[in-house]
Amino acid sequence: MAIYNKLVRDRIPEIIESNGGKATVRELDSAAFLQELKAKAEEEWKEYLESASDNQAMEELCDLLEVLHALTHAHGSGFEELEAIRKKKVQERGGFEKRLFLVEAE
Repeated sequence: MAIYNKLVRDRIPEIIESNGGKATVRELDSAAFLQELKAKAEEEWKEYLESASDNQAMEELCDLLEVLHALTHAHGSGFEELEAIRKKKVQERGGFEKRLFLVEAE
């Protein structure tokens, strides 16, 4: 039996069992859930960085986005508030459309 000890999407145990396997899971408390979400974000980010094609990159970005949704809720907020904060930062500091690379500043 493979040992994973990691946060998984809600339907993963069901999918394992539908393929003839057996999944052992436990529900995390809020603190452990937040810790595991952070680890999952790091895992998904690394998978994105290692993606070899645009399609694979998009799949990994979708996984990362799902983790961001969960993290937002874990911090007692919603994605709408996160998006509002993002838009405010874009107004104040800009986005990345111009592809600017700061070499130095005085």
